Amino acid sequence: MTARKRLAVLGQPISHSRSPAMHSAALAELGLVPEWSYEAIEVSPEALEPRIGAMPGEGFVGANVTVPHKVRVLELADQASGAAREIGAANTLSFAGGRILAENTDAAGFLDALPEPPTGKRALVLGAGGSARAVVWALLENGASVSIWNRTPARAERLAEEIGGTAVVPDRGWQAAGGDYDLIVNTTTVGMGAGGEGSNDLKRLPLPADSLGERHQLVDLAYGPVETELVRVARAQGATVVDGLEVLVRQGAASLRIWTGLEAPVETMRRAARSA
Repeated sequence: MTARKRLAVLGQPISHSRSPAMHSAALAELGLVPEWSYEAIEVSPEALEPRIGAMPGEGFVGANVTVPHKVRVLELADQASGAAREIGAANTLSFAGGRILAENTDAAGFLDALPEPPTGKRALVLGAGGSARAVVWALLENGASVSIWNRTPARAERLAEEIGGTAVVPDRGWQAAGGDYDLIVNTTTVGMGAGGEGSNDLKRLPLPADSLGERHQLVDLAYGPVETELVRVARAQGATVVDGLEVLVRQGAASLRIWTGLEAPVETMRRAARSA
């Protein structure tokens, strides 16, 4: 009997994740069910190391990693890709021969989701966490100029020092004007609320929503059961919008290719993610 091959996504919280629905649909489309399966595992930062250490013995061949573990798992890996090392974060683990291999598909997924290459664009990245690291690295590697904003200025400055780009510091009187940028990428959770609550959230960003227009591209990595308020406002004002689910699908497809060696059924994954 062929050993079952298990996959999972690790995070805290994890109940909202659409990765299990998305990957399960892809595995079925590829004819890999029931030999392969995908599940969600909630794990705290304190329990992360023993949880990952136990996975190879439990039949796991790989795992996605989401907040708040993307930086820590890189430290736990025996081997990491050049991209993961340069970014300083990983979102995809593979278990082979008793070793933990780390990769970052967030960067590739972000680039795949863009309507066109970012070469020559002026980009503003909001946030400085693990996802922001991948976005900044991907943009710089592909010829964009990058400004980084974070509510804690020191984190933006540290990210700029470690990867590149320029930190913009709000407590020195800076506020973005939409006309200064071609591409805005939100890697924070601001704007996930709907309606009035979401509008209030948007005031926490240094970008006046009414400064967005037809010449702009907005990528919002946040996603939820409804369209984020930031996406709604930007779309209403004519901006080209890429939402977080599309980026999720693209990075998930890249992870699936690593684990299975097969081309991922992107449209199947997209339908499953949006209907989950």
